[in-house]
Amino acid sequence: MPLALLALAVGAFGIGTTEFVMMGLLPEVADDLHISIPAAGHLVSAYALGVVIGAPLLAAATARMSRRTVLIALMALFVIGNALSAFAPGEVSLLAARFVSGLPHGAFFGVGAVVATGMVAPERKARSVSLMFLGLTVANIVGVPAATAMGQQLGWRATFLGVSAIGAAAIAALVALIPRDHAPAPTTGLRGELAALRSVPVWLALGTTVAGFGALFSAYSYITPMLTDAAGFAEASVTLLLALFGVGATAGNLLGGRLADHSLRGTLFGGLASLVVVLALFPLLMRTEVSAALAVALLGMAAFITGSPLQLMVMEKAAAAPSLASSANQAAFNLANAGGAWIGGLALAAGFGATSPATAGAGLAVLGLGVAGAAWAVDRRRGAVAVAAGRERVVAGHVPEAVEAVRR
Repeated sequence: MPLALLALAVGAFGIGTTEFVMMGLLPEVADDLHISIPAAGHLVSAYALGVVIGAPLLAAATARMSRRTVLIALMALFVIGNALSAFAPGEVSLLAARFVSGLPHGAFFGVGAVVATGMVAPERKARSVSLMFLGLTVANIVGVPAATAMGQQLGWRATFLGVSAIGAAAIAALVALIPRDHAPAPTTGLRGELAALRSVPVWLALGTTVAGFGALFSAYSYITPMLTDAAGFAEASVTLLLALFGVGATAGNLLGGRLADHSLRGTLFGGLASLVVVLALFPLLMRTEVSAALAVALLGMAAFITGSPLQLMVMEKAAAAPSLASSANQAAFNLANAGGAWIGGLALAAGFGATSPATAGAGLAVLGLGVAGAAWAVDRRRGAVAVAAGRERVVAGHVPEAVEAVRR
């Protein structure tokens, strides 16, 4: 694997750290800015909103630029956003800074996935994407706990200065390791990129991301009350248990990348099916501390097995606009975050019990399997139509066109 993937992983590590660290720093931020915890929670939403808006917008706006230049510019915007967060004087300015920090998130992963797959042989594409995502999953093991501890000891502003330093290191790595002549500016332009998103298979792939990762966040958003109220853990143990989730996510990410290079759709179906099983078993697994800890690790593994296959599938379905489609998949991931948390919250509010968000998540995972199945059916139908068209052209004597139709 090219060393340049390390530069992408460093950037992903910084992004993953700043995305999730705010959850652990809400009390410190609320106390310092003299606002309530629910008001401080809007800072999480502001970042997610930046991701959803920035992912397709920045990918489309930079469609004709060199992808190396785009990656460096996006990471520079990331550094600026986190530096603004560190020096924000009040709630409104911090909300704006968090929004700016989220803008480059989706486009960085989207463009980075295109660059990563372009540097390796076809049979290693999924693995290259998983290595870039490795920075994101490792952030949940190392980056988020370390940044949270830093914020608690030195103040939350120090955390965002530290994240800015990680972004600066990522810029240096991108400059040094991404080849200058790699992935020249595409010729399709903005109009061509947008036209490529009109494909039904692209939207089915994005829908699978929303449903599949919505299943994850339905449960993960309420993992703390599950562990304390259902499994009986002390609150002080939750941080260590969340690191187990990061370990499982890292293992699932690497496993999914390897398996997807052999069978992309098979890995996707297998990952979603395993997510259904894990979430359905959560009420049973949360009865003892040992099985609950295992459940947290298995949740991370099952969910992130599907990460690389989904990213690669979206890119393949929108071959004429891989950067925009890949970035849109990151926006879909954050929509899944918000939607899954909302659905899990509904289950809790309805009084179905501490583990009910996981049960709701199992239903979302089943929905994800259904959408993935619909995408598979559409692909089979289109393949059959292409073969039939090729046979008609052979009969008419147009052999080259027939071969091309069958190939498509």
